[in-house]
Amino acid sequence: MSFIRKHPSERGAAAVEFALIVPILLLLVFGIVEFSRVYNVQLSLSNAAREGARAMAIENDLDVTCSTIIASAPSVSPAISAGNITISSASCVAGATVTVTISYTVSLFTGFFGAQLPLSSKGAMRCGG
Repeated sequence: MSFIRKHPSERGAAAVEFALIVPILLLLVFGIVEFSRVYNVQLSLSNAAREGARAMAIENDLDVTCSTIIASAPSVSPAISAGNITISSASCVAGATVTVTISYTVSLFTGFFGAQLPLSSKGAMRCGG
């Protein structure tokens, strides 16, 4: 049976290596968390814009469209407000195209990648159902 003996000069090497690698690993983990959260918000905004364009094309009512957009993005916190929504026209004439644009600013948790990130999503649909 042979035992591996370390030289006295290698005693603190593991601690030093750990101290050098931990910041990189933490940055990687926080980057993954931030990216996945922003990606989730972007997907929610895209879905909400698409549903808003659909609601405007079918219902032709701005209030119904705004409430549909807000209800279509429950994972976005704080919630989308009417000030974040732009609708291309107040009424939807059959055959025309309505466009819904949502602009939203995401606050980032860590601050490593900035404090906020502006996102935007657009949905379009032909009016008249």
